[in-house]
Amino acid sequence: MSTAFTYVQVEPNDNCPMMATQVYKNLSQPVRVAVVRIYDGLPSGRLCEVIGWSSENDGSPCEAFAVQVEDSSAGSAFVIYGGDWGLRLRPAESTAGWDLNDIDQWGETHLVLADVDDIHIAE
Repeated sequence: MSTAFTYVQVEPNDNCPMMATQVYKNLSQPVRVAVVRIYDGLPSGRLCEVIGWSSENDGSPCEAFAVQVEDSSAGSAFVIYGGDWGLRLRPAESTAGWDLNDIDQWGETHLVLADVDDIHIAE
Protein backbone atom coordinates (compact mmCIF):
# COMPACT_ATOMS: atom_id res chain seq x y z
CA MET A 1 0.00 0.00 0.00
CA SER A 2 1.40 3.39 -0.93
CA THR A 3 1.49 6.10 1.68
CA ALA A 4 -1.46 8.47 1.39
CA PHE A 5 -1.99 11.80 3.08
CA THR A 6 -5.00 13.88 4.05
CA TYR A 7 -4.66 17.58 3.38
CA VAL A 8 -6.90 19.99 5.28
CA GLN A 9 -6.81 23.50 3.85
CA VAL A 10 -9.57 25.87 4.91
CA GLU A 11 -9.40 29.66 4.56
CA PRO A 12 -11.65 31.87 6.74
CA ASN A 13 -15.15 31.87 5.23
CA ASP A 14 -18.84 32.36 6.01
CA ASN A 15 -19.08 28.90 7.63
CA CYS A 16 -15.89 29.03 9.68
CA PRO A 17 -13.91 32.17 10.59
CA MET A 18 -10.78 30.14 11.42
CA MET A 19 -8.21 28.80 9.01
CA ALA A 20 -6.30 25.54 8.88
CA THR A 21 -3.47 24.14 6.82
CA GLN A 22 -2.68 20.62 8.02
CA VAL A 23 -1.24 17.44 6.52
CA TYR A 24 -1.84 14.02 8.11
CA LYS A 25 -0.36 10.63 7.19
CA ASN A 26 -3.22 8.19 6.68
CA LEU A 27 -3.38 4.84 8.47
CA SER A 28 -6.69 3.87 6.82
CA GLN A 29 -8.88 4.70 3.88
CA PRO A 30 -11.36 7.59 4.38
CA VAL A 31 -15.00 6.70 5.06
CA ARG A 32 -18.08 8.91 4.94
CA VAL A 33 -19.23 10.07 8.36
CA ALA A 34 -22.63 11.40 9.50
CA VAL A 35 -22.46 11.81 13.30
CA VAL A 36 -19.68 12.49 15.81
CA ARG A 37 -19.57 12.73 19.59
CA ILE A 38 -18.18 16.08 20.78
CA TYR A 39 -17.00 16.49 24.38
CA ASP A 40 -16.50 20.28 24.38
CA GLY A 41 -16.94 20.79 28.15
CA LEU A 42 -19.41 17.92 28.52
CA PRO A 43 -18.08 14.84 30.37
CA SER A 44 -20.44 12.44 28.56
CA GLY A 45 -20.28 14.34 25.26
CA ARG A 46 -23.11 15.02 22.85
CA LEU A 47 -23.91 13.61 19.46
CA CYS A 48 -23.73 16.04 16.54
CA GLU A 49 -24.59 15.57 12.91
CA VAL A 50 -21.70 16.60 10.69
CA ILE A 51 -21.39 17.41 6.99
CA GLY A 52 -18.74 18.98 4.86
CA TRP A 53 -19.26 22.56 3.70
CA SER A 54 -18.27 23.70 0.22
CA SER A 55 -17.77 27.15 -1.27
CA GLU A 56 -20.05 26.20 -4.18
CA ASN A 57 -23.10 28.47 -4.49
CA ASP A 58 -21.78 30.72 -1.68
CA GLY A 59 -21.90 27.77 0.73
CA SER A 60 -23.48 24.35 0.34
CA PRO A 61 -23.37 20.92 2.00
CA CYS A 62 -21.04 18.18 0.80
CA GLU A 63 -19.81 14.89 2.22
CA ALA A 64 -17.73 14.64 5.40
CA PHE A 65 -15.11 11.96 5.91
CA ALA A 66 -13.20 10.27 8.73
CA VAL A 67 -9.72 8.81 8.33
CA GLN A 68 -7.36 7.26 10.87
CA VAL A 69 -4.04 9.13 10.86
CA GLU A 70 -0.72 9.14 12.66
CA ASP A 71 -0.71 11.30 15.78
CA SER A 72 2.54 12.17 17.53
CA SER A 73 1.00 12.24 21.02
CA ALA A 74 -1.38 9.27 20.94
CA GLY A 75 0.02 7.12 18.13
CA SER A 76 -3.14 7.50 16.05
CA ALA A 77 -6.26 9.62 15.90
CA PHE A 78 -9.19 10.19 13.56
CA VAL A 79 -9.44 13.31 11.41
CA ILE A 80 -12.93 14.40 10.37
CA TYR A 81 -12.83 16.69 7.33
CA GLY A 82 -15.17 18.05 4.70
CA GLY A 83 -15.19 20.66 1.97
CA ASP A 84 -13.04 23.67 1.23
CA TRP A 85 -15.13 25.62 3.77
CA GLY A 86 -14.62 22.95 6.45
CA LEU A 87 -17.32 21.13 8.42
CA ARG A 88 -20.78 22.13 9.61
CA LEU A 89 -22.18 20.65 12.84
CA ARG A 90 -25.52 20.69 14.63
CA PRO A 91 -27.01 18.81 17.59
CA ALA A 92 -28.15 15.34 16.48
CA GLU A 93 -31.67 15.99 17.76
CA SER A 94 -32.05 19.04 15.49
CA THR A 95 -34.80 18.94 12.89
CA ALA A 96 -33.66 22.10 11.10
CA GLY A 97 -32.07 22.08 7.68
CA TRP A 98 -28.43 23.06 7.21
CA ASP A 99 -28.27 26.85 7.45
CA LEU A 100 -25.38 29.27 8.03
CA ASN A 101 -27.79 31.56 9.93
CA ASP A 102 -28.98 28.91 12.42
CA ILE A 103 -27.49 29.78 15.84
CA ASP A 104 -27.62 26.10 16.90
CA GLN A 105 -25.19 25.17 14.10
CA TRP A 106 -21.51 25.99 13.78
CA GLY A 107 -18.53 25.53 11.50
CA GLU A 108 -15.12 23.95 12.16
CA THR A 109 -12.10 23.62 9.91
CA HIS A 110 -11.83 19.92 10.88
CA LEU A 111 -11.95 17.73 13.98
CA VAL A 112 -9.41 15.37 15.52
CA LEU A 113 -11.01 12.63 17.63
CA ALA A 114 -9.21 10.00 19.67
CA ASP A 115 -11.82 7.24 19.81
CA VAL A 116 -13.41 5.47 16.84
CA ASP A 117 -16.52 4.92 19.00
CA ASP A 118 -17.16 8.69 18.73
CA ILE A 119 -17.62 8.40 14.95
CA HIS A 120 -20.77 7.11 13.26
CA ILE A 121 -20.22 6.07 9.67
CA ALA A 122 -22.73 7.31 7.06
CA GLU A 123 -24.92 4.68 5.39
